[in-house]
Amino acid sequence: MSSMGRALLALAAVVAMGATGGDYATVQRKIDLIQQERTPAGSSVALKKDELNAYIRREVAEVAQDAVREPRLELGANRATGFAYVDFARLQQSDSRPVRWIMARLIGGERSVRVDARIRSGGGKAVVEVERVEISGMNFTGGALDFLIRKFLWSYYPDAKVGQPFELAHRIDRFEVDPREVRVVIGR
Repeated sequence: MSSMGRALLALAAVVAMGATGGDYATVQRKIDLIQQERTPAGSSVALKKDELNAYIRREVAEVAQDAVREPRLELGANRATGFAYVDFARLQQSDSRPVRWIMARLIGGERSVRVDARIRSGGGKAVVEVERVEISGMNFTGGALDFLIRKFLWSYYPDAKVGQPFELAHRIDRFEVDPREVRVVIGR
């Protein structure tokens, strides 16, 4: 997956019901323009919420197949909340990793998942801070959240930057996130 794709998934970290195939094609064209650095310096590209959700739905389907269902993204002021139904045991199995019996009992079956994150960016860098994860109604913050990030996220995405700055590629200066869209601002 490209660095732009990783950045967008990071905003979700983890698909509006009404998003269409046209939304996916539209956002893919926008992402291609950014990745090919064909956007003028100082300009911005608006990635609408429905477009991002279509993108996330397609990307998650390719990566997680049937282990993740109905992923969707809600946006707020410099915030993103991702929702999905996840079968963690199936997700581990799809990565050809054996699931220990005790873990299969603890995490087996489909679970509703919500991830709340704050996004800060500027000067060609961004930080995604996961503030809370809710799995089947259980909230994880603090040390328990740190454990989840280490055990699950980093085992699948060892290069994922959570709570630490990362460079934005393709001349991106910053993301401006509001409830309707993520505006990708191109640096000068």
